[in-house]
Order: sequence, then structure tokens, then C-alpha cells
Amino acid sequence: MTTTALRFPAEWEPQSAILIAWPTEDTDWADRLGEVEDTYIALVAAITRFQPVVVCVPDEDVQSYAYVRLASNRVDMDRVRFVEAAYDDTWLRDSGPITLVSRDAAGTATAEGAFRLNDFRFTGWGGKFDASRDDRLVGHLHEAGVFAGGAQRRQLDFALEGGAIETDGAGTLLTTWRCLHERHPDATRESLTARLSDWLVQDRVLWLDHGYLEGDDTDAHIDTLARFAPGDAIVYQACDDVDDPHHAELQAMADEIAALRTPGGASYRLFPLPWPQPILDDGRRLAASYANYLVLNGAVLMPAYGDPADDAAAAVLAQAHPGREIVQVPCRPLIWQNGSLHCITMQLPAGLLA
Repeated sequence: MTTTALRFPAEWEPQSAILIAWPTEDTDWADRLGEVEDTYIALVAAITRFQPVVVCVPDEDVQSYAYVRLASNRVDMDRVRFVEAAYDDTWLRDSGPITLVSRDAAGTATAEGAFRLNDFRFTGWGGKFDASRDDRLVGHLHEAGVFAGGAQRRQLDFALEGGAIETDGAGTLLTTWRCLHERHPDATRESLTARLSDWLVQDRVLWLDHGYLEGDDTDAHIDTLARFAPGDAIVYQACDDVDDPHHAELQAMADEIAALRTPGGASYRLFPLPWPQPILDDGRRLAASYANYLVLNGAVLMPAYGDPADDAAAAVLAQAHPGREIVQVPCRPLIWQNGSLHCITMQLPAGLLA
């Protein structure tokens, strides 16, 4: 077997498609399925303006239904590909493949070892929910021929979700201690750093000790709090309301981020996101974060919550990701189940799709 040098690409690098799973009455969306379907239709419509989307469906009936819903909303169906797969829920950021790509720019997608599909254990965020079918999703998609012939699946008996890690594509990983420590309470920071560096081919791991969102099931996933952007930049969720219970913790996180340094020793360029007004559901605070955005080929899809801060967040993202169109996707129905736009999507790097 040939050995190919691999790396973990940044989200803003070229993509072949976005992977999602269609919400059904057998998922946790059942009680508000109509609202959530509307969000998914808006999401697919936005994605297909820029690139293809792969939609997991549990059976032919759901596929036919989803096709009609999308087509009737004038979605470009030439850019929609359905694949049958069993799943518990639709949080593909955490159950989908964490893909490494060949360092050889001249390599082809069909070359052996051009891609590595890291298939970590998905435990429903530490056993909070049943996730047995989600845990098998990557293997099912691989066996179904969704990925190019050069994609090799690597199973890792270690709980790690895609939303828990963020890379700059150049060897630096950003994550939170709260999440990884919750998943692996007996592991030291040093041992976790070594494992992540090895599996994800990283030169260093930056840890944040602060930051959380009320209503978040993930134990402080980094993709709800802070994200790398091109040119040594970090976009992060700020809170300027001193009376909000998040203020002290998010300010401490902002101070941590400001103290981080690039491999060359410089400060990162920082882009704080505005703070939306509290969104409550039967008295329960929902986790509304603008940091949970998705980068596409030529665009950034950002979660919109019907808040005056939506437009201000779009302006910040336009500065952090210059040259990309900023598209607002209505995501208020998603945060009812404690996640948002980035959480329900997984990008597939260029050349990975068969």
C-alpha cells in the first residue's frame, strides 16, 4: 500500500459538496417538522447556488417527498444527490467524516490514499442521546460508494465530533478543554494534544478554557464559539450585554483568544460577532450563535435568527471572509434542538465525491 502525506484542510478551501441528512418524523425534529423542513429547503437552495449537496434519506419515500419539496421551491435539482442511509438524527457535523486530503496538489481523487476519512466514535455528545445509527453513518456512506476511490476510511475508537475542532488548514487546531475533558475525563491535556496532533496531522493544538452557551448540548463545541478565518484571523461570538449571564464567560474567552499567537508569534486578527437578544422557548434559553456559520465555494451561509443583530453579523463575516457572498439562512427552528446551521452540515473537500 502506498503512503500519501495528508493534511487537514480549512473549511474555506475548495469543496466538492456539502453533506446533510433530511429531517423526518423519526428524528428529534418530529414535533416541529414543518418549520425545520422550511429551514432545510432554504439551506439546500442556498448551497446549490454555489455547489452540490448530498442529502441522506432513510428510504425511497422520504427521498421522493424531499425531492418534491425542494423542486417545488425552485432548487437546482441537478446539484442535489440523494443517498439512502440510516441515521438517528441530522447533526452531520458530528457524525460525518473528518477528512484529511493529500498534500500533493498534483494528486488525483482516485489515487490511493488521496483522502482519509477519519471515522471517530459518535456517542450522542457523551451518551446524552442514542446515536448508534449515526455512529455507523460514515461506514455506510463509504460502502455505498459515495466517496471517490482514493478515499480510505480509518476507524478510531475515540469519541470526537467535527464541531469540537477547528483548523486553519496550516497545522493549527483550535478546540475547547470543556468538551474534550467531558468526553475523556481521565485523559490529560498533553495526551489529548498528542492524539489530536497525530490523527489530524496538526503541528499544535490551541485550547480555550472559557466559553459556553446556555442551551447547548455539546459541552462547548468550538464551532459555536470561535472559528478560524483566512489570513490568520479568528471570528468569535462576543457578548456586549453586561447584564447577560454569558457576559463574564464570553469576555474571558475573548481575552484568551486575544492572547493566542500565530506560529510566527503574531496576534491573530480578531472579528467579534454581535450578540443577539435572548431567544426563549417555553422559558428555556436557546443557544443562538452567529459563529455557527458554514463556508462554501464563494459564499458564507450564516444563521439568521430574526434579530436586529443578524445584519451586523453578516457585515462582520463579510470582513472576515472577503470575496465571499454572505447568505442569511433562517435558523431559529434549529436552535430549538440546541444546534444551528454548521451543526447540521459537513463539507466534503474537492475531489472527495465519487
